[in-house]
Amino acid sequence: MSLLALSAAQLLDRFASSDPTPGGGSAAALAGATGAALVVMVCRTPKTRTGDPGERVRLDEVLARATDAGDRLRRLVDEDSVAYDAVVAAYRRPKATDEEKAARKRAVDAAMAAATEVPLRTAEACLVALGAAATAAADGNPNALSDARTAAALAWAGLTGAAENVRINVGSAGSSPARNRIEALEREASELLAAAGLCAAGPDAPGSGGAGEPPRLK
Repeated sequence: MSLLALSAAQLLDRFASSDPTPGGGSAAALAGATGAALVVMVCRTPKTRTGDPGERVRLDEVLARATDAGDRLRRLVDEDSVAYDAVVAAYRRPKATDEEKAARKRAVDAAMAAATEVPLRTAEACLVALGAAATAAADGNPNALSDARTAAALAWAGLTGAAENVRINVGSAGSSPARNRIEALEREASELLAAAGLCAAGPDAPGSGGAGEPPRLK
C-alpha cells in the first residue's frame, strides 16, 4: 500500500514509529508535494494579483509545472522508502565467503546509488515547486499570499531534507557528482528565494559555502 493511501494520522504514526522507513527522505518528498499542492491551489484561484492578463498566463504556466512536480514528489514518498529498504536488505546479505562478500558489495553499491538518486530527484522536483511558489506569490491572489509563502517554505524544507539524505549517502568521500549536484540545487534555491523577496539570504545561506542559518521566509 502506498504511504499516501494512509490517513494523515496513520502516516504521521508511521513516521513516528521505530521503523527506519518511512524516514527523512520520504518526509522531504511529502513536504515538497504539499508545497506543490498549495501552489496549484493558489494558481487555480480565479483572482490574480491585479487582474492583468499576463498574471493569469504566468500562473497557468507554473500551474502545469507545479502539478508535474507534485506528481513526481508523491511517487518519491514511496520510492525513498523502497530505496532505503533495499539498502538494508543489501547489508543483510551473507558474507561468509569471498564470493558472498563480493556479491554483497555489489548489492550494497547498487542500492546506495539508487538511495542517493532518489533524494536527488526529490530535491530537483522541490526546486521546481519552489520556483512555482515564487511566481504564485508574485502574481497570485493577494489573499492567498500566505499560502504561496507556505508553499515556498515547504518546498525549501523538502529540498534541504533531501540534500541531507544525499550527503549521508555519499559519506565523507569529498567531491562527487551527487554532492556537487545537490550543492548546486541548494545554491539555486537560495538565490531564487532571495530574488523573489521571499527570504533574507546572505553569503552564509545554505549552498553558499558559509555556515549561516537557513533563509528566513519574510
